[in-house]
Amino acid sequence: MLLDGVNHIAWISKDVARLGAFYAEVFDAEVGPTREHGDEPGETMTTIRIGPRTELNIVTIEGNTEPDRQTPMWGRGRIDHVGLAAATPEAFETIRERLVAAGASDGTVNDFGGALSMFFRDPDGLEGEVLLVTG
Repeated sequence: MLLDGVNHIAWISKDVARLGAFYAEVFDAEVGPTREHGDEPGETMTTIRIGPRTELNIVTIEGNTEPDRQTPMWGRGRIDHVGLAAATPEAFETIRERLVAAGASDGTVNDFGGALSMFFRDPDGLEGEVLLVTG
């Protein structure tokens, strides 16, 4: 393979502080500084490091209503949700407990034969999935 995973995932948020706090609390993510981004006034970007080589690039744009739009699974366009890889079985269980405590998941674990999976919804309404490869 010529690639080594995903470098970043970018999306628009209305409240990067709330979103950063969620990812830091649940996933021990590291929230970087917020900086001006792009040519438009009122546009910022904050990086949230979620793995050794993977980050979320969270953009806020004054007046942009896109973060308000929520649609059901498989109705979200070409990219539907984000799957995050748990580092260990212990990490998977810690994340599960934290997601439930945060009210972001009911804690249901799906066994897909070769991977355990748990869905969550972050404070922006983005659906995510945490996976633990088992086979």
